[in-house]
Amino acid sequence: MPYILSVGTAVPPFTVSQETSRHLSRLFFQEAFADIDRLLDVFANSRVTKRHFCVPLSWFESDHTPAEKNRLYVEHACALGAEAIGACLQKVNLSPADIDCLLFVSSTGLATPSIDARLLNRLPFREEITRIPLWGLGCAGGAMGLARAAEYARAYPHALVLMLAVELCGLTFIRQDMSKSNLIATSLFGDGAAAVLIAGDAYAQTHGVTRTAPRVLGTRTVTWKDSLDVMGWEVTNDGLKVIFSRDIPTLVKQRMRGCVDTFLTQHRTELPQLSRFILHPGGAKVLTAYQDALGMAADQLKPSEEVLAEYGNMSSPTVLFVLERSLQHAWQPSERGLAAALGPGFSCELILLEQE
Repeated sequence: MPYILSVGTAVPPFTVSQETSRHLSRLFFQEAFADIDRLLDVFANSRVTKRHFCVPLSWFESDHTPAEKNRLYVEHACALGAEAIGACLQKVNLSPADIDCLLFVSSTGLATPSIDARLLNRLPFREEITRIPLWGLGCAGGAMGLARAAEYARAYPHALVLMLAVELCGLTFIRQDMSKSNLIATSLFGDGAAAVLIAGDAYAQTHGVTRTAPRVLGTRTVTWKDSLDVMGWEVTNDGLKVIFSRDIPTLVKQRMRGCVDTFLTQHRTELPQLSRFILHPGGAKVLTAYQDALGMAADQLKPSEEVLAEYGNMSSPTVLFVLERSLQHAWQPSERGLAAALGPGFSCELILLEQE
């Protein structure tokens, strides 16, 4: 089984409080909505206290071309990704030269050569490293990337796989977009990066880490048909326009429990046996929907709630921030946990973890 050896995270330097974001959003949207003050309640109800961005707040006050946004994306994705990789590898005293496969996840910008290739020229990776860039997974990308990295490590048990997720959601802001979806997005999304190091079973056995790192028991991906319009991007002349349905919490309540039960049954596990929940905090209502669907105790949501409060929804890296927080508290022998995230498709990714 693949083992999760470490997680490293990074956020950009510009920190914005929720009150400051609310004030700026009022200036942006007040002419578009007669009931702007009522709509701005979303900031108070978001459970977000602050977020981080790769550009200063003044950047959001003017229009920017897609080309300019993407140049900034490439620049800052490389810098933030390198920082997250450094934080991850430092925890286990390893170097980029030790890595056999680099898997990169993002949905908020485009680059060819991809960001992983650019990082090979920035950090001392080996030239023969396997590269796997994944795009378009949105908020599910962190869990999906982790699952695919674990599957690679299962196929190559001597390998060290580094999975990196970087999102710069702030750069996708379209000043001219006066939709409610864009207003809600200004209350929720932020920038961040996370790297996870996964070892194949043979590597873990040889280096004696099987007792100190949780292992991946299994993964499951479900994509529900006729749900393409629930979440994603609309590509416009102004850039990537956010799409997300107000029905997402309802969909979580309706579909999550059955999806999880089927997955756990495949691994001879029942929901009460899980003591750790590593859930992507897509928003306050999504967390409540998770709790209702899975019958979770309030304290089991704490890691996800803390990440949402401190960083907002950073899309794909967010669930990995929750994973990092979970690993800071030692897992007990035989303890099991569930990682989960939802994203465009509409899709759900599930990962079952266990400490030996």
